[in-house]
Amino acid sequence: MTADVDFTSVLFQRNWHVDFLHGAISLAVQSKEVSGFERFVQMRNPLLHKGDGFLKEIWQQLFDCLIPNSSTESVDQNICTGVERLEDLPMTVFETRMTAHSYCVYNAVYAVAHALHALYSSIDHQRSGMTWKIMKQQLWKLHHFLRRVSFNNSAGDKISFDENGEFVTGFDIINWVTFPNQSFLRVKVGSIDRDGFSRHLLTISEDNIIWPTWFNQVLPLSLCNDNCPSGYRKTPKEGKPFCCYDCIPCPQGKITNQTDMDQCFQCPEDQYPNNKKNFCLLKYRTYLSYEETLGSSLMTVAIILSLTTISVLGVFLKYHNTPIIKANNRSLSYTLLISLLLSFLCPLLFIGRPMTVTCLLRQTAFGIIFSVAVSCILAKTITVVLAFMATKPGSKMRTWVGKRLALSIVLSCSLIQTLLCTVWLATSPPFPDFDMHSFVSEIIVECNEGSVAMFYSVLSFMGFLAMVSFIAAFLARKLPDSFQETKSITFSMLVFCSVWLSFVPAYMSTKGKYTVAVEIFSLLASSAGLLTCVFSPKCYIIIVRPDLNKREHLIKRII
Repeated sequence: MTADVDFTSVLFQRNWHVDFLHGAISLAVQSKEVSGFERFVQMRNPLLHKGDGFLKEIWQQLFDCLIPNSSTESVDQNICTGVERLEDLPMTVFETRMTAHSYCVYNAVYAVAHALHALYSSIDHQRSGMTWKIMKQQLWKLHHFLRRVSFNNSAGDKISFDENGEFVTGFDIINWVTFPNQSFLRVKVGSIDRDGFSRHLLTISEDNIIWPTWFNQVLPLSLCNDNCPSGYRKTPKEGKPFCCYDCIPCPQGKITNQTDMDQCFQCPEDQYPNNKKNFCLLKYRTYLSYEETLGSSLMTVAIILSLTTISVLGVFLKYHNTPIIKANNRSLSYTLLISLLLSFLCPLLFIGRPMTVTCLLRQTAFGIIFSVAVSCILAKTITVVLAFMATKPGSKMRTWVGKRLALSIVLSCSLIQTLLCTVWLATSPPFPDFDMHSFVSEIIVECNEGSVAMFYSVLSFMGFLAMVSFIAAFLARKLPDSFQETKSITFSMLVFCSVWLSFVPAYMSTKGKYTVAVEIFSLLASSAGLLTCVFSPKCYIIIVRPDLNKREHLIKRII
């Protein structure tokens, strides 16, 4: 095809196959992308630009619809709504990017504009009233000024004409490659230079040309074996003529879409080979969604545990003034229950398509909420230990026993975790990302943690708090508290630490949505362990054995 030939289609051609173009070679005027052109085209709309009659006509042809006017009667044809978008049309119908032909028209308009400006400037401006009339009489001079035009367009190319009045430019050699989905690519495989300064006026890369599958007149016929089918590549047989070769399958991730190819080529990142390795398929995007069984199951468990926590909180509020609730700081118990409730709701941020907001909140909310919960456990343990130390004669620990110490522990630990999360968000925050390499046929939509160091710093601080709480509770497990608070805390922290110690290898060994599922499971399991071990014994006494929930029983156990 010559440089004056381009491809487009009309309404009755839309369903035609473009296979006949595959392997075609054409010339195209060398061009550059003009900034803002594609967006300018995409913003065209006949309902907004009603004075543009051409746009109205082409719009009706492109979208096979009718733009009504005041004189239009009711018709059976589709009515243009104005919400149609040019970028949604297939390439075979309309291209929004600037093609070589568009570039020529663009330069031609500006060339004429420069020539008109030069003609206008040559007229005596003193006779301003007669300027247009005189200019119309002298328009025959426009060609003279047009041949002398020389300017740089907005893309940086110099526009000028030679002594023969021809546009001074080179040509690109284009190879047309079509695909089964009726799309096509124009691949530059060479060029023709006209500036005269280049040593090679014609350059062409023959190896990069894809020829039509039926165009094999120049290919030598094999004397030893049949052609290698698509999905295989040729490998020479040692000691045999060049036309003798073995056919070996393409390696993982590569294909050949023609016979007798020397090398397999890689599929694009968002595609993967089919089973025969002769065609690339689009990868599908995956993430832990509410619709699938795993996501809905985890969501159901999270909601059930949240309702259970609310029920426990309701029981504690109802029996607010009973000895078992007063025994170890009611405020800490309420704070712990609220943090556990929020931790059970945290998995809702992990399920569903990762968005910017959810990625920012996932790990930071999880880290801060769990730090509050674990610091409450630590404060409870220290409160019990100091309470027994204060009962010794002459002990100075009585000044430390009270709500102030517990509040200081919770606030200081939570503040450190909050500070770590703030630094994380300020320096390298999490963001939505695509993992195209973990699975062959899937694109994993995930939250990139941003700074891996900050992510593990948040987890490490939470783990540090858990270990300190576990050690303190373990050392104080034999204290004769009436309701066995320290034993409950010891068991709860044992469960908590066990879950998160097993989380790290599981998190590192899984990929995709299963990584998110592991984190959600660990979050729910550790929170459920805290809720069960710390509060189930107290709920049992409050509801089943109210006879033990008395001040006399408390004093008796302490004595």
